[in-house]
Amino acid sequence: MLNSKYSKVLTIILIVAIVAIVGLLIFVGFDWYRAYTTNSDADDFLGQFNEMIKNTQVGDSNNQVNDVSNEVIDPIIDINNTVTQPNGTTGGNTTGGKDTKYKGYTVVGRIEIPKTKVDYPVLAESTPNALKTSICVLHGPGINKVGNTVIIGHNFRNGTFFSNNSKLEKGDKVYLTDMEGKRIAYTITNKYMTDSNDFDYATRDTKGKREISLSTCNNDSSKRIIIWAVEQ
Repeated sequence: MLNSKYSKVLTIILIVAIVAIVGLLIFVGFDWYRAYTTNSDADDFLGQFNEMIKNTQVGDSNNQVNDVSNEVIDPIIDINNTVTQPNGTTGGNTTGGKDTKYKGYTVVGRIEIPKTKVDYPVLAESTPNALKTSICVLHGPGINKVGNTVIIGHNFRNGTFFSNNSKLEKGDKVYLTDMEGKRIAYTITNKYMTDSNDFDYATRDTKGKREISLSTCNNDSSKRIIIWAVEQ
């Protein structure tokens, strides 16, 4: 009798363990698939983005192109051609007055962080659904404009978006390409954690310099990881 009850208990434990393992495998598989499709979609779009930038540079005689880096030097930016968000964000879009879309959202540039293999379009909106789609502008004058532009991304803990921002250090590089094809390197100068109510970093005086702030949550979502980077 005792052996029979013991066998039943072991059977139940075994079934629970199998269910738990299968559930874990499904969760890990779904997370991997989401990360793969997110990066694949971004890569496909960025190929089109590069072609669009090349066409913009060739078609605009006002842009002076550096023969070595193929970067645009001091393009003429139409300050009236901006996208203003409900939160005060403005994102420039100067590709012939037409919005460039990624999954239905207006694109204002591209962000690259070589150390963490980040390479995504930057969206003008910072709505919950936009943040599930890519990196977004939250506040500031806009990509590669004078002042401090706040760029935010989710920490999905799977390597996508800003999941690995905790690995970034002072001296690491962040590259932003605007819609005129101008690619600017920013050097990280500060990194710290703060709470969600702290927004002082966003309104800091840059004294006429181009600066950016990257914001994401830490792994347990209790704090925000804030990174400052300056054009140098």
